[in-house]
Amino acid sequence: MEKWKNLRRKFFFLSIGIFIFVVVVVIFPGPDEAIPNPIRNLRRGPNSCPLETSDKTITPLKNTKHLLVSAYMDQRVNGFDIRIISIFRRDSIQPLQCLFCCAGQVSNTTTPAKIHEHSDNFGFPFATTDVMCQIPQTCRATHVSLLSQLDSVEVSSQIWLPIRNQKTKGKEEELQYDFTVCISNLFEFNNALQYAQTLEMYRLLGVGRVVIYNTSCGPDLDRLLQSYSKEGFVEMVSWPITQYMNPSRGWLFSMYGGDIHYFGQLATLNECIYRSMDRSRYVLLHDIDEIIMPYQHNSLKPLMDILQQQHPKVGVFFIEKHIYPKKPFEESKSGLLPKWRGVPSFNILERIYKWVPDGKAEYKLIVQPRMVEQTSVHLVLEKFGEEFKIPPELCHIIHAPLSTHTVQPLEKIQLDTRLWDFNDKLIPNVKNVLRRAGLLRSESKT
Repeated sequence: MEKWKNLRRKFFFLSIGIFIFVVVVVIFPGPDEAIPNPIRNLRRGPNSCPLETSDKTITPLKNTKHLLVSAYMDQRVNGFDIRIISIFRRDSIQPLQCLFCCAGQVSNTTTPAKIHEHSDNFGFPFATTDVMCQIPQTCRATHVSLLSQLDSVEVSSQIWLPIRNQKTKGKEEELQYDFTVCISNLFEFNNALQYAQTLEMYRLLGVGRVVIYNTSCGPDLDRLLQSYSKEGFVEMVSWPITQYMNPSRGWLFSMYGGDIHYFGQLATLNECIYRSMDRSRYVLLHDIDEIIMPYQHNSLKPLMDILQQQHPKVGVFFIEKHIYPKKPFEESKSGLLPKWRGVPSFNILERIYKWVPDGKAEYKLIVQPRMVEQTSVHLVLEKFGEEFKIPPELCHIIHAPLSTHTVQPLEKIQLDTRLWDFNDKLIPNVKNVLRRAGLLRSESKT
């Protein structure tokens, strides 16, 4: 009888153990339930890699509607090593797997991708998206590729993205530049004079490099930018977005239509931050018709040194934008500099009248790239530090648009000749770069 009781007691505890195992392991598999299982039975073909590496800034992802831009080492987010900046069709996001090339050999297994769509999409079908990947243990990854469920058994035909920013712990004093300007999108314009003046103004303010994402431009501007590229001051990044979709020329889908916001501006701004992360202390995010101008310092470095000392935890600085509209400029009959008349675009030195701010300010950004995870145009979406708005009397943006939709009365217009403080250096520098690019036509004839 006692033996039978012991047997029943053992059966009872065995049943309880089996029940707990089923509940924990089968019914509640944990937070990874939504993440697809690693693919282990890969049909590889050749085991060496990479067989085909993308040298483009936009790479279609096989068997999807998505586009890949670039891959960067980024270990700031716990549990992940790689960030792939991408453009995803928002209504067709599917599970993906990360596959790595490990020192010339394809990894034995994949790791599940985490897909993080940026919150700012302005209603467009396509949005900037980050794909986060974890590198398998013992893998010295040099390239990464993504697999969908449809092509998960085919590896040999994959296009690989090189992993950039492999050095993730560089010291700030080792950075190559103090300031990098990101010009997010260039398309169709031929405004060579405006570019020459603005780029030389950037240089005088202490900018070491300007990155321009180029979809298309006119012949005069192309000659100028090629000259700057040879010098090394400008980095031209090809951005053939029109080959893959119909990009909008506006910022809001309900107003302008198209597939993606303003020629993919958000993707290029984010790409530029990561491109600059290991080589620039600060990144300036604004357009070519905008100049971040200090008003109590002659360059950006002393301004930012003081602000950073006062606000050591700040990684995002907001700069208020002031509009300097087109207005008839009083000049002599001979003009300010006659030899500039043959160069396309307007003279920014004539933009000396600004609208009095009405309290509805817009901002652009100066950021420490290592403290930013995701950005939009006027604000940072994900960051690791704090934010600070720079007082406009200390620094604000001189925004000189081609045109404005409204006209302000005279009492709301102020005179501001801050740009003229740099004339002694700016004017001869602009003349030199225009001559170097062969754009001073009156000289080329002599």
